Amino acid sequence: FWVIPAVEVKIEVVIPEKERSKEEMSPNGKASPLIYKVNGTARHYHLEEHPVASNPYHNTKDVVEASVCHVKDLENGQMREVDLGCGKALLIKESGEFHAVGHKCPHYGAPLVKGVLSKGRVRCPWHGACFNIGTGDIEDFPGLDSLPRFQVKIEKEKVYIRASKQALQAQRRTKMMAKCISLSNYNLSSTNVLIIGAGAAGLVCAETLRQEGFSDRIVMCTMDRHLPYDRPKLSKSMDSHPEQIALRPKEFFCTYDIEVLTEMQVAAVDVKSKIAVFKDGFKMEYNKLLIATGNTPKTLSCKGKEMENVFNIRTPEDANRVVKLATSKNVVIVGASFLGMEVAAYLAERAHSVSLVELEHVPFKKFFGERVGRAVMKMFENNRVKFYMQTEVSELREQEGKLKEVVLKSGKVLRADVCVVGVGAVPATGFLKQSGINIDSKGFIVVNKMMQTNIPGVFAAGDAVTFPLALRNNKKVNVPHWQMAHMHGRIAALNMLAHGMEISTVPYLWTAMFGKSIRYVGHGEGFDDVVIQGDLDELKFVAFYTKSDEVVAVASMNYDPIVSKVAEVLAAGRTIRKRDVE
Repeated sequence: FWVIPAVEVKIEVVIPEKERSKEEMSPNGKASPLIYKVNGTARHYHLEEHPVASNPYHNTKDVVEASVCHVKDLENGQMREVDLGCGKALLIKESGEFHAVGHKCPHYGAPLVKGVLSKGRVRCPWHGACFNIGTGDIEDFPGLDSLPRFQVKIEKEKVYIRASKQALQAQRRTKMMAKCISLSNYNLSSTNVLIIGAGAAGLVCAETLRQEGFSDRIVMCTMDRHLPYDRPKLSKSMDSHPEQIALRPKEFFCTYDIEVLTEMQVAAVDVKSKIAVFKDGFKMEYNKLLIATGNTPKTLSCKGKEMENVFNIRTPEDANRVVKLATSKNVVIVGASFLGMEVAAYLAERAHSVSLVELEHVPFKKFFGERVGRAVMKMFENNRVKFYMQTEVSELREQEGKLKEVVLKSGKVLRADVCVVGVGAVPATGFLKQSGINIDSKGFIVVNKMMQTNIPGVFAAGDAVTFPLALRNNKKVNVPHWQMAHMHGRIAALNMLAHGMEISTVPYLWTAMFGKSIRYVGHGEGFDDVVIQGDLDELKFVAFYTKSDEVVAVASMNYDPIVSKVAEVLAAGRTIRKRDVE
């Protein structure tokens, strides 16, 4: 049983025999050391070496040891946050054994004690990241760091934790990584691994290669002027500066020899010669290639779309500029997409007025369904956001070169000092048209479960791909979400190193508006019914999206950790039936 206040869901699960062994496998299982052929020559991996001490806490001043409970205080399958005086740890009991790890998710600091413990891992209640309780290693995303692991000992029926004060305070651990051997020997115009795109997929790919001991050259290139940053924050926390949302500091890239070429656009890829040609004419030879270029936002097609003060939010500078221009002014947002709605929520208390224009009759209809969409719309209206539904923009009017009015096809004229466009996006794959890489009719790169394209040595990841989703019987889908991009990058890296790793992760996403979050797990495309438990008016609900008699996705608001619980059930290969949730 899962019992939640006012909601009781009984789920009977049957695990197919062949899936049981799969379940025990951890995607972070240590692989045997590999020798990797680079341009025909065998190279060994070299992990950055640290002196191995018999006592891991060689600086005794930095160590704290505390008795935290009696052995009988915790039942199997229970977690407890314990205080060691100078910091907290998460104490876990599973299968009769005690484990202690960091108590906060390294992604955004969620309390893991409120998460879900299942089969040797704990899943974050907010965004679904998973950590191995034995090692602390991250096993599903989002986020880049693992948890620190602490020593546990039992003496006279008491449980003691021994930990370094530094680790207790940091609450995160970066996995050990290799460095590049003899970087000075490289020809500037050739690299072993070239990564096009510096979002989550590209960065996780580079980091995974180094974690696995890969010690050859890695080059990432991006059209952006910044090192990789936390892109979801562009619409959720719009006045963040680039350095505040950087995923890794500059020093990190120097330390682990991950080269990043900023403001560099690839114009073409010659897969026969293994050469990427840049817009400025520069050419780079590669051995393995990852394409992780993401999406390009769609623009409006009406008169005046090129005007000043009309924005697609692509960069931190765009987001910062919109906030500055919108303060105490009139804002019109076109498109009730995730981006459009998050921007509207962020600007609602800063702008004089916020108007939202959308073709559908409720926001999020295709994604969350009509009833949830309507409840969200009501929350926005209560926060002074005005909706203009079932219409679109026919013209943007200017006065002295600046935006003044947005004219709708319904005839309504809206005052506007700033316009933000969030009407969807297309995959940024135009430069691959003549490459021979398989691209579908919508422009997505087609990959298999190992993130490989049809061209040997060429991988693709993130928002620009369609891949077989295990959850939906390996149907080829596009999942343009932050968590999935991380996992794509990891799987691509492991398969560049010939690990033969297939993707099996369950999609997990979230949106944040007016201090409230909707969490979502699964892939609900084509759902035919929604079963709602809880109270939509109170914004405290769970929505089960079903297709025939199977639950294909679940969304919740103010009902943690239900979505993380469902994620664990789906990740185990189990089916939730409609009758179980009705």
